[in-house]
Amino acid sequence: MADVRSFIDGEWVDTAESYENIDPATGRSLGSVARGGAAEVDAAVEAARRAQRAWARTKPEDRALVLTRLADRILAEQEELAVIESEDTGKPIGQARNDVVVTARYFRFYGHAIDSYYGLSLPVSPDLLVYTKREPFGVVGNVLAWNYPLQLLGRALGPAVATGNASVIKPADETPRTTVRVAELALEAGLPRGVFNVVTGLGPEAGAAVAEHPGIAHVGFVGSTAVGRIIAHAAAERVAPATLELGGKSAQIVFEDADLERAVPVLVKAILQNAGQTCSAGSRVLVHESIHAQVVDAVAARFEATTIGRGLDDPELGPLISRKQQARVSGMVEAAGGDVVAGGSAPSGSGLEEGAYFLPTLIDNVDPGEMIAREEVFGPVLVAAAFSTEDEAVEIANSTDYALLGSVWTRDLSRAHRVADRVEAGQVYVNTYGAGGGVEFPFGGAKQSGYGREKGREALDGYTKTKTIVVAL
Repeated sequence: MADVRSFIDGEWVDTAESYENIDPATGRSLGSVARGGAAEVDAAVEAARRAQRAWARTKPEDRALVLTRLADRILAEQEELAVIESEDTGKPIGQARNDVVVTARYFRFYGHAIDSYYGLSLPVSPDLLVYTKREPFGVVGNVLAWNYPLQLLGRALGPAVATGNASVIKPADETPRTTVRVAELALEAGLPRGVFNVVTGLGPEAGAAVAEHPGIAHVGFVGSTAVGRIIAHAAAERVAPATLELGGKSAQIVFEDADLERAVPVLVKAILQNAGQTCSAGSRVLVHESIHAQVVDAVAARFEATTIGRGLDDPELGPLISRKQQARVSGMVEAAGGDVVAGGSAPSGSGLEEGAYFLPTLIDNVDPGEMIAREEVFGPVLVAAAFSTEDEAVEIANSTDYALLGSVWTRDLSRAHRVADRVEAGQVYVNTYGAGGGVEFPFGGAKQSGYGREKGREALDGYTKTKTIVVAL
């Protein structure tokens, strides 16, 4: 029997095959995971279909009560969930604890939001009553990424079940454990059996089955642009809507009048958080030529002082998710142009050789056309470039195929609004950086960063369809 199994219709489901869940800090197994596939997805969809009919007829206030109780249960198990999350992902335990808090916030936010989620009355003419109502899709599916397992679960499941859908979740191959634990907690909180189902397994098998299943009316995916294209194609083949949150290559623009004491720590955190394995990481810093050298030196000094180690020891930087990812990051850095100012390799002689670690890396004087300046690395790698004018800064910021986040650092509020308006991104920060922002902020991108919006009230629209009713009076 696998150590981690699928959770379907309120029951644990094992499979004939399994795979090992590897600790990225040590390279050793954390246990086996049931290798679900099309058969398990079929069972999950059928369970969700049966449960959804009754769940959709449940009063919003009752759905709200279940979601807020689930938030309480998650917070009550904060340390257990944080330890599992830290082991699975390698992230520092302090970051994992915060992820638990934010996950609970998703369920509480959507539990409260559903109470005031209304349709519209359209004043067309005195002899017509025209109104709209928001209806659930039915059974929805989500394929989650491995970088923020808990948070991604909360932002997918919260709005989905709040609006009356039932859900089939495929957690990432590498990080399934907190998702199945939350499924247990949801049952304890009163969520009916079958409303939330988890199918563990590999992306090309279980993930593909979710994307292709004719019984899933809406698909959400968080992950790479390459896999996002496959998910989108599978959904399009059966004319199902999809929400895609994909890659990013977000730029932080630092003007000559920026408050550097405030900016530099944020520039560093925005790339080192979660070892840079964040789609919304601030992976490019564009600095006015007059302060370029000063900013580069300050960031490099902080990189050199960064503590590195396994997540449970709560360093500033943990390992990457896998040896495979470590090799990818290393290859991109080795092929990069520019000047490596800090890092540039895995740590050596530090007792960390067994894990998938990579040093905080700063590469200066990178041409905007270089691959390292255009493509997502998904590691603790920051590229720097200088600019001379506002127009040049905006041109460089918009020169990649991604459009997820951006930030502007300046004391000139007119310039801040002007540049924020011109930067192509789903979120733009001024004198701060949120790496995706809070639960309340609509989140998503354009171009190769995907389409649709998660978080905030807009997510409720994303998990519902509009029905218009016209009555002749």
